[in-house]
Amino acid sequence: MTDAEKNFSSRSSITGLAYYLSENKLIDRQEAIKAVSQATEQSVSFTDYLVKNQLIDASSLIQLLSTYYSLPCCDITAFDLDLVPKDFLSLPFVKKRAALPIFNKNGYLFLAVSDPTSTDLRDISFLTGLKVKLLLANRTDIDRLLDNFLSTLIISEFDDTAEAKKMARSAKEEEIESYDVDSAPVINYVNKIIINAIEKSASDIHFERFAKEYRIRYRIHGILYSVASPPIEIANFLLTRIKIMSNLDITEHRIPQDGRFKMNVSKYKSIDFRVSVCPTLYGEKIVLRLLDPAQIFHSIDELGMPNEERLQLMDALSHTQGFILVTGPTGSGKTVTLYSSLNHLNTEDVNIMTVEDPIEIPLHGINQVHVNPNIGLTFSGVLRSFLRQDPDIIMVGEIRDLETAQISVQASQTGHLVLSTLHTNSGTETIARLLYMGVEPYNIASSLILVVAQRLIRKLCNRCKKEENIPADILLQEGFPESEIPQLKLYGPGSCDHCVGGYVGRTGIFEVLPITDDMRYLIIRKANALELAEQAKKEHVRSLREMGLEKVKKGITSLAELNRTFK
Repeated sequence: MTDAEKNFSSRSSITGLAYYLSENKLIDRQEAIKAVSQATEQSVSFTDYLVKNQLIDASSLIQLLSTYYSLPCCDITAFDLDLVPKDFLSLPFVKKRAALPIFNKNGYLFLAVSDPTSTDLRDISFLTGLKVKLLLANRTDIDRLLDNFLSTLIISEFDDTAEAKKMARSAKEEEIESYDVDSAPVINYVNKIIINAIEKSASDIHFERFAKEYRIRYRIHGILYSVASPPIEIANFLLTRIKIMSNLDITEHRIPQDGRFKMNVSKYKSIDFRVSVCPTLYGEKIVLRLLDPAQIFHSIDELGMPNEERLQLMDALSHTQGFILVTGPTGSGKTVTLYSSLNHLNTEDVNIMTVEDPIEIPLHGINQVHVNPNIGLTFSGVLRSFLRQDPDIIMVGEIRDLETAQISVQASQTGHLVLSTLHTNSGTETIARLLYMGVEPYNIASSLILVVAQRLIRKLCNRCKKEENIPADILLQEGFPESEIPQLKLYGPGSCDHCVGGYVGRTGIFEVLPITDDMRYLIIRKANALELAEQAKKEHVRSLREMGLEKVKKGITSLAELNRTFK
């Protein structure tokens, strides 16, 4: 290859500023080619890559850029910063740290930039309605001033309260990782909302945007409580911050997105968060589901089952094959019951596999699969694969269709213990639902061992609960035996600093339905839910309502809470 060809080849590999720097011997040509490639892969500007990797001094680079682009240099630290047009600090190019407005004069907006190629003058003119003039400045100075300005802006939007000032001070004192689209006060605010939710044992955090209001709510013990109403102007800051934490697309606002992240709240404890973002009329709503392993993992003894029902569940779990169903509405604690059961069964001599949507908590020693219908990874498809993986115990997150139900039943008939959930209101309704779905009666009768129907109810705070006087006729209507009413001592919620609305924590109420021979006979002849319920009553299966009344009589919960649960 001739010298001319080599020169042409080298020049064709790099162009513009990179070629200018290499031609003037300010950077080696091969380093320039590599820098262009690496900057593109890392999605950073060429100039930022050079400075960050110390390939060229920042001050020298500014002088070179001035010569190359014929733009003036400026020391922005020498400007009167009180004159900075703060009205423009909320523009997108500022959040991306592409430019800092210096002053606005005679229809011109002067911007300090470290890389002229990172700004589109036409877009800026359109957004501001002004003509634009660029000045070259050191990137470090721009970043430092932007941190100060944006912190001031966000704090003013949160209202100039003592708490806001405290957030600003802590943001300066602590070394917190900062994203381009975030400022330290926003990071602190989101973290504070999350930490506060953890401290209050919230299960979900709702960020909701309306026409003239922004609302943040916690779901605590199944009830939503409003906890904050920040200015609507900061909605996009909070949205973007949470999307970044969850590795979601911050530019996508038209379709729902799901993600997750983990937060270390202490040296020994971390909380997983499942994130759902959904577009609504006035903007995107965010829901964070808190997944605390300490709350998910209970022993079966801690679920709140009476001794008789607990022993029935333990007996069912001791089977080497069969079908166990846990049923109830969303938020009734089915996942806790299933995970507690799996935790009880999880030993080295068994192969446990689960298919879930989504995986709530990673379980050590258990093989878990997250379904993804978009790529054909469905419950039924994963179950078929499981049967070739030599499983002993299979957990199916939810029976959603006939195919999944049939495969689960077949697996339970061929040497596997299968656990799953179904959305029904009682044990007998669960059997009726399987029949209605189209599962053959003899398959249900031969495989089903036990059905657990459950609800979660709030527990009264023992520090402040107070005795209630309820008329005898009301108690009789509520289902209390007439003989017990004179001796009943019932309690209602009080109020103190140790509870939320008079309640602390939740406990389960359970209807445990063993599948007896008489029940199997009814299943085979396709009995309806009423006939199945009558048989359960004959077998002294206590209903959910009866189990709830026992909790009320023991002062664990209130009659009002029980009625709320069964509305």
